[in-house]
Amino acid sequence: MSSQPTPAAAPSAAATPDAAHYVRIVDVSKKFGDFTAVDHVSLDIRRGEIFCLLGGSGSGKTTLLRMLAGFETPTTGRIEIEGQDLSRVPPYERPVNMMFQSYALFPHMSVEKNVAFGLEQEHLGRDAIRRQVGEILEIVKMSGYGARKPHQLSGGQRQRVALARALVKRPKLLLLDEPLAALDKKLREHTQFELLNIQQRLGVTFIVVTHDQEEAMTLGTRLGVMNHGRIVQVGTPSDIYESPATRFVADFIGSVNMFAGEVCANGADGLCIRSADLGCTVRAERAAGGAHGATVWTAIRPEKVQISRTPPEGAEAAGGENLVAGAVKEIAYMGDTSIYLVRLDSGSMLRVTLPNVLRGAERPIAREERVWLSWHGSSPVVLTE
Repeated sequence: MSSQPTPAAAPSAAATPDAAHYVRIVDVSKKFGDFTAVDHVSLDIRRGEIFCLLGGSGSGKTTLLRMLAGFETPTTGRIEIEGQDLSRVPPYERPVNMMFQSYALFPHMSVEKNVAFGLEQEHLGRDAIRRQVGEILEIVKMSGYGARKPHQLSGGQRQRVALARALVKRPKLLLLDEPLAALDKKLREHTQFELLNIQQRLGVTFIVVTHDQEEAMTLGTRLGVMNHGRIVQVGTPSDIYESPATRFVADFIGSVNMFAGEVCANGADGLCIRSADLGCTVRAERAAGGAHGATVWTAIRPEKVQISRTPPEGAEAAGGENLVAGAVKEIAYMGDTSIYLVRLDSGSMLRVTLPNVLRGAERPIAREERVWLSWHGSSPVVLTE
């Protein structure tokens, strides 16, 4: 994308940020006429991490990435790298590189020429260029392909060449816009781990924009979930998945069963919620807050639900908490897992995901079969917004 000159003025020692504030986005907004694409976003990104911006179409993630690259200028706020405000600095003067979704390789150039292009623009010596290109092609496992043209490469190979070209000048920050979208599922999964290994070896800070939840969960040290131009939650993949802050995050990340209810008890051991949608009382051990009678939503991941032909042992002693009955309406066999859609006696549908651990050890549960569903008290997440 850009050349990488020495910054005009390095920040003073007092202004130098620590690793946790390597990239700072401070109250950044971007408007296009009356439309607000990015709405007062503040975010700190750590040195050497892979930070994934995750959101649906129109959430503002790509606009935010383009402002980091310098292709768009913030309407308000500032963007800093290592304490230096780059909000008004043009792309070619930023210590930043960008890998585009299309890879944007020059079709008439060989692999070596594509990777060397940015170095040649800086008038680096021929020997230095050859050495740096050779080193980066070895890192991305493309050493034997230097003479080939892009059309002679597979999709995964073109992706690695584009990555090599983006990394050859060792930018402080690499921006990746849907980097694996053009690959098929199996190759995409394989390339995710290659990308992790390359990033860990070079130590470059990555910011990845993606709409693919699995990709974000695999790649990201931390995730930032975006909706309507705002970041609604930041955390590790497990934080986001296991402890979503809002109904939007719970519903957007993975599959979830979500039911409204009223708080009927609030104690030191958690909440009890009476849910007409579920047709039972939910006991949530890790939940806190919520006044008696308040409306809340209970989120339960499908893999946390147990399915059986008979009520679990001790169900009666538990007073029927976290226990419902219904009939299986649909079954989807996915190979490693099976998905069951169960219509509850309350009329609602509940989704259950079970791993297929054993081959034919037991007669599988069939459609229209009567079943019992239960879950542990630590499984429900209680949401108020």
